[in-house]
Amino acid sequence: MGNCRDKNVLDLACGNGYIARMLARKKARVAAIDSSLGMIRNAKAHDPKNKMNITYVQCDASNLKFDDASFDLVYANMSLMDIKNCDEAITEVSRVLREGGRLVASIPHPCFDNGSNSAWVAEKYRLERIKVYRRVRAYRKPFSEKVPWSVSNSERKYTWVFHRPLNWYTKVLSSNGFVITSLEEPEPTAEFLREESKKEGDLDALGFLEVPLHLVLEAVKVKSAKLKRGKIMNV
Repeated sequence: MGNCRDKNVLDLACGNGYIARMLARKKARVAAIDSSLGMIRNAKAHDPKNKMNITYVQCDASNLKFDDASFDLVYANMSLMDIKNCDEAITEVSRVLREGGRLVASIPHPCFDNGSNSAWVAEKYRLERIKVYRRVRAYRKPFSEKVPWSVSNSERKYTWVFHRPLNWYTKVLSSNGFVITSLEEPEPTAEFLREESKKEGDLDALGFLEVPLHLVLEAVKVKSAKLKRGKIMNV
């Protein structure tokens, strides 16, 4: 996200407000939205007197309650894949960003992590070390599915997740005046690898070293521009 000091920043789908508070500590002027009133309440509970001066708003990402060109940066931390009408949300992000403003977003890597249609596969031949592969199917077309979460030993809750291929994101971003300026495929930290290696039969530690399951992108809003044959054409 770079230096956010004195920048107007929007945390899109803020959850419990972890990123919003981090940005506020870096002296950014932060607004944070979430469609869940419960999440907004959870975020506010971390700073009851709002000493960080964060503006929390309950609203849908496709109907942002802010004026045009209000922000220098919009950050979407692992949220775009949870938004049903994500194309409309990106249109709204473009509206509230100033010219030259940036969208930074982290998502599951569309090429390698598409829900139940992807998984680790392990192979071992005699005394050779285990080789880990990523199995992927049903990549090309967008789809949605329910994801189970363990609330307790006896209870599960479900949320919806929406898989979209990588070219879906590039087309929607470019059609809303964005130019992608950076793509990162984060490597696992030493701490993550250490903790995962303690889990018997868990292949994440081995697999993450070779196949990225997360993607971070930066897209800049350009003035009255559109993409044509891979080039920026002024209109």
